[in-house]
Amino acid sequence: MKKTVILFSILLVAIFASAQDDYQSNEIQTIFSKNRSNGAYGALTVGYTNIDGRDAFISGARGAFIFDHSFAIGLGGYGFVNNLNNSYYGTNPNNEMSLASGYGGLFIEPIVAGRSPVHLSFPILIGMGGVSLVDLYSWDHWEPSDPWYDYNYDVYFVLEPAVELEFNMARFFRTALYASYRYTSKIDMYQIDEDVLRGFNFGATFKFGKF
Repeated sequence: MKKTVILFSILLVAIFASAQDDYQSNEIQTIFSKNRSNGAYGALTVGYTNIDGRDAFISGARGAFIFDHSFAIGLGGYGFVNNLNNSYYGTNPNNEMSLASGYGGLFIEPIVAGRSPVHLSFPILIGMGGVSLVDLYSWDHWEPSDPWYDYNYDVYFVLEPAVELEFNMARFFRTALYASYRYTSKIDMYQIDEDVLRGFNFGATFKFGKF
C-alpha cells in the first residue's frame, strides 16, 4: 500500500510538472506581459498614382510602434506634384500649371503572421491634406486681384486603406509591395474636378527598425 501511494504521488507530481510546463509555453499574453515583443520602425515609400489622367510619382514616410508583431500605430505623410491637362489659367497662355498636394495623419496597421518571412499587413491612413495649383515658371503668379485667387487651393479629408505584401529581409529591415486606394472629400478649386485626387496607388515601402 505504501509503495502504491508513493508511486501515485510521483505520478501526480510528474503530471503537474508537465501541465505547468505546457501552460507556461502556451501562456496567454496580455498587454503587460513580459513575454510580449514590442518594437518600432521608420519607413520610406515610393509609388505610382494617376492624377487628372496623368502619371504621377508619389513619395512619403511614416513611423510606428509595433505591438507583439501583430499591430502597429503611428503617423505618416505623402506628397506629389503633377502636370495638369489644362495649360491655360488666367492671362498667360504659356503658364504650365501643376497640381501639388501633401497629406498625412494617423495610421493603424494590423499585421498577419508578422513572424513569418513573407506576410501581409493592412495599413489604414486617416488624416487631412492640402492641394494647390502651382505655376511651374512663376511661383508668385497668383495675385489677390485674380478672380480665381480664392479657388487655387483647398484642404481635404483623406482615408487611404492599403494592403502590403511584406518580406522580412533582415532583423532590422523589411520591404513591402503595396496597393492602396486614396479617398478624399470633394475638392473645390478653379477648373479642377472634385474627385481629382481619388484613385489607386502602387509602390514599395522600405522599413527600418526593431520588429
